[in-house]
Amino acid sequence: MSLGENKEIIRRLNNVYNTQNWDLIDDLISPDYVDHSNKIQGPDALKTLMKMGKSAFPDWHENIEDIIAEGDKVWVFLTYTATHTGEWLGVAPTGKKITATCVDIHRIVNGKVTEYWNVTYNLDFFKSLGLIENTDEGEKFFKKFVLEDVK
Repeated sequence: MSLGENKEIIRRLNNVYNTQNWDLIDDLISPDYVDHSNKIQGPDALKTLMKMGKSAFPDWHENIEDIIAEGDKVWVFLTYTATHTGEWLGVAPTGKKITATCVDIHRIVNGKVTEYWNVTYNLDFFKSLGLIENTDEGEKFFKKFVLEDVK
């Protein structure tokens, strides 16, 4: 497959969250798919994971900011937004809106995604939900750190 075709596969996969067209997963994900970040395997496990996320964050929306293809891999920098209105990993709904960024890496073989890695900037995600807060000491440190870094 061409690099452009590989990018299109990933655009379609990222849009599954936006459209909730779960059947697309069967078309885009290999039966031997491995998600190295979430420690799951196969298209059915991916559907379950995505539905769990959509249940806790029904308005979850992903926007691809940049996409790069090289060889059999596609790298995606994306921003996602969502509102926490359902239970998520034991955390009661907060009603808070989140915005976060991540980098996804997909390996494609014969037109299907076979492997996946994810790097998410979780600090913003957890802060948005109110699960972590800066301490006074931390605020002082980072203000000093940033100011000294600019000089």
